Amino acid sequence: MALPVSVALFTTACGGGGGTEAPQGGGAQTDVTISVNSTEPENPLVPGNTNETGGGKVIDALFSPLVEYDPRTAEPANLVAESIETTDSRVYTIRLKDGWTFHDGTPVTAQSFARAWNYTAYSPNGQQNASFFSQIAGYDQVNAEDPDGASGPQQAPQPPAQEMSGLRVVDDLTLEVTLTEPFAVFPIMLGYRAFSPLPDAFFTDQAAWEANPIGNGPFRYVSRQPGANIMVERYDPWPGAPKPSIGGVEFRFYESAEAAYADVVSNNLDFIEVIPPSGLAGNLYETDLAGRSVSQTYLGLQRIGFPLYDPRYQNVQLRQAISMAIDREAVNQQIFAGTRPPADGLVAPNVPGRTTNQCGDLCTYQPERARQMFDATGFQGPIELTSNADSGNAEWMQATCVTITQALGRECNFVPVPTFGEFRTAINARELSRIFRTGWVADYPSIENFLNPMYRTGAASNDGEYTNPAVDALLARADAAPSVEESNALYQEAERMIVQDMPAIPLYFQSFQAGWSDRMQNVTVTPFRELDLESVTVTE
Repeated sequence: MALPVSVALFTTACGGGGGTEAPQGGGAQTDVTISVNSTEPENPLVPGNTNETGGGKVIDALFSPLVEYDPRTAEPANLVAESIETTDSRVYTIRLKDGWTFHDGTPVTAQSFARAWNYTAYSPNGQQNASFFSQIAGYDQVNAEDPDGASGPQQAPQPPAQEMSGLRVVDDLTLEVTLTEPFAVFPIMLGYRAFSPLPDAFFTDQAAWEANPIGNGPFRYVSRQPGANIMVERYDPWPGAPKPSIGGVEFRFYESAEAAYADVVSNNLDFIEVIPPSGLAGNLYETDLAGRSVSQTYLGLQRIGFPLYDPRYQNVQLRQAISMAIDREAVNQQIFAGTRPPADGLVAPNVPGRTTNQCGDLCTYQPERARQMFDATGFQGPIELTSNADSGNAEWMQATCVTITQALGRECNFVPVPTFGEFRTAINARELSRIFRTGWVADYPSIENFLNPMYRTGAASNDGEYTNPAVDALLARADAAPSVEESNALYQEAERMIVQDMPAIPLYFQSFQAGWSDRMQNVTVTPFRELDLESVTVTE
């Protein structure tokens, strides 16, 4: 029964307001701009080439995809789509609402989506989110597999086609999508930024577009100062609901989370979504930000990952030993004041399809067993962890190193990278030789999103280059299952198999403590850890 219910949801939902519990706009429109803590985007603001949070925040303001997620419950509902219909979970007919425009005034059409998706999927364009389109028929003809992976010297062959055969523009407002196999999760995915449309201006002069991005979202681009900020302003013709009341947003970049926190406390910054450990100690933030903070869970997971292209980390016993050498609860209490529950698997709580205790003993603190296993691997040199230093990660990474040293009797060091952009650049270039922080916030509410993008061979966010043909086959079976329930059972089986390989170590299920300035009201932070820009209000 799950499939007809899901299809009905997408067919009948309307307006773009999400579910009935969504926060409502209602503040009088103002020209006041709010400031939000962020990190420097890794790349130009192209939806298909952005899978990190700094760029994602801005793109989510600039673009409106077919589907949106309720800012409180994460339930999907149609946004640009009028309806999404299927009878077999393989062929989907997507009808668009009329009247949507890009920020340059040109219409949003079915071709705007088809052309953007083909551009992202076409491997010579080098888009990080290409694999999100792998279920569409003809993807294998536009995306040629690199014979020795992203880090190898060989060049991927030129693909034989530039457009996926599974995309058919029926008319200006109708797009037909044919998948290679049934995939019941597909409509839920369509709210992820990679599925955003692109205007003709992008294809006419991409360099000019990247200097002045044009989207179809509630805010339009104004300016960018590298290392400082990105400015956007409200786009009044936006037909979605609720319409933003704020005049614009400054996404501001700080050298450290502590500096951003100090500015929120002093009302020089309007919003920070992650209070650093210095503010969590003794629940100091509750005093510093009395009446203007919130603590809640979200669809996120903190991990550390291994660069498996480095031969030193290819021993699965080594990876398992390091996992069992981490005293997750001690770090949780010492650094996070008990707000980060130790993870027992690779899927965050409250995600549809999740099941408990997938990791078993491998995610528990067992120092004696860990040391015995580690010593048997013959690993040479110190253990080194790395992360960006501009997002409040140094304290817990250092504390993690302390527990590893205590358990294994081997030196563990934290080696920071100054900024998130530099960190991601090194990851994408496969230049890391250290164990690296690799958190994940859901792109859309499904267990599938915590597995396929990171653990399928060649997937968009498979930063460590993990590969296991048996896992690939099981994920493919899960994708093609005829119902969401059958898919989820197979995804759970794949998760157990991945955990045994331990390509990344699950550490904590994420909660966040966010704070805001005195002038902010109606603050809602979504299950994806983002400020809901459409419902927040502000006074001078």
